[in-house]
Amino acid sequence: MKTYVPEDGPLAPARGTSTEVGSGAGSIPPRIGLARLLLEGRGWTATRLGLDVLLLVLAVGAAFAAPPDEIGPDGQWVVWLLPPLVLGLFALRRMYSGELQVQVLEGLGTIVASTSLAAAGLIATAAFTHPSDDPASLVARAWLFATLYLTGGRVLLAWGQRRARVNKLIGKPTLIVGAGRIGAQVERRLREQPEWGLRPLGYLDDDPAPAEMVPGRQAPVLGAFNDLGRIVDESGARHVVLGFTSGPDTLLLPIVRECEVRGLEISLVPRLFESINVRIGLQHIGGLPLFGLRAVNPNGWQFAVKHGVGRVLAAIGLILLSPLLLAIAIAVRLSSPGPVIFAQRRIGRDGRDFHLYKFRSMRGQEAIPQDLLEDGLVSGTDTAPGGVEGDDRRTRVGSMIRAVSFDELPQLFNVLRGDMTLVGPRPERPEFVEMFGRSVYRYEDRHRVKSGITGWAQVNGLRGQTSLSDRIEWDNYYIENWSLGLDLKILLMTFVVLFNRAE
Repeated sequence: MKTYVPEDGPLAPARGTSTEVGSGAGSIPPRIGLARLLLEGRGWTATRLGLDVLLLVLAVGAAFAAPPDEIGPDGQWVVWLLPPLVLGLFALRRMYSGELQVQVLEGLGTIVASTSLAAAGLIATAAFTHPSDDPASLVARAWLFATLYLTGGRVLLAWGQRRARVNKLIGKPTLIVGAGRIGAQVERRLREQPEWGLRPLGYLDDDPAPAEMVPGRQAPVLGAFNDLGRIVDESGARHVVLGFTSGPDTLLLPIVRECEVRGLEISLVPRLFESINVRIGLQHIGGLPLFGLRAVNPNGWQFAVKHGVGRVLAAIGLILLSPLLLAIAIAVRLSSPGPVIFAQRRIGRDGRDFHLYKFRSMRGQEAIPQDLLEDGLVSGTDTAPGGVEGDDRRTRVGSMIRAVSFDELPQLFNVLRGDMTLVGPRPERPEFVEMFGRSVYRYEDRHRVKSGITGWAQVNGLRGQTSLSDRIEWDNYYIENWSLGLDLKILLMTFVVLFNRAE
């Protein structure tokens, strides 16, 4: 087994040196020490709580600074109960828990719900205790300011923590138990997404697979399961991810117990993780936990509502965007000979084919170059098709509209026809569907739902010639965890992505 050697970088303390901030030679730089103090562990909890207290007090002060109301002193004191009530509701909703990553959009709903419930409770309380005073307008102003201030504060904190993690100012050294395919997938995800704040150091495994059998594994195998204590002491690991191992699960229980004794954080990749979604339910039969798997039903009424709303929005979008569509059509027609609209066969829900519409962006026919299939530029690799394939035949207008995805706008007609929906996995060409269906794990599962103009994989950067296996993983995650709220989140993220690309 390999002996642990710290990585170079700001998070790797030198052997035999002090790790206290400002302790002299070999000490942690002050900015890293400050980032760790404010953005990790208990300091992160204190930072969020302190900022929330400050913002709520400022919100109440701003409510009093607004044009005064004829409210007696007995009615004004009620509004000062807003900060402790909101903080209590935040604590009940686990807004100060140690989650791996702050989910800003999900947190906004909790903020609005908590401030609204607190404000409604105060107005009702004042109506019973001091009916002669009516502090409703004052409480409403405090509610509005509190909601805006807290939202801005959470966004700022999430951005600050994310930047600190990406720049390696903070991050928890992490050990992965199980050096097989799933462990390598965990390592790759943590390396690709440093904003989660977990830095993979290496693996623990009693019987690790050879490196050539796990090509995605980069970190070393540091030791066996019973080497956990030694490796933690040498590496300073603070987080352990339990993946799959070749041995029985009973071997993992001593690791969990030792992690608990040492105060290490533990994460677990569960069995059947492909079927686990946000709707999972936990019950107990005696001391035995029982998880209830609740799969999404693409034929249920929820998806009928989704498709109906999508058609209505597509019709509204076509009406509102008609001047833009007309301008693009004229520009495409004048750019080069050929049709304005390009129709291409794609595979959608349940393997049914349809013609997908786009504004033509290339000279000549926009078909798959035959050598792309024959030479294996897509087959035999993990690269998805898309983008510019073969020779670049884009027109000047085509390059412009593809840069901001305006060439996709005619797909609103596909949504209106029922071939597609607004949000879902992107449809693929029949040639590639047949190829990938034979070689890519769970590829066919993405055809359980209608294809979409935008999707979870696309807003997470997996568009064009990117990792095919990652795209399939994200597509199936979307299907397993689908909700109208997730669709709304994807639509909002789509506008953010388009805005950033247009800059």
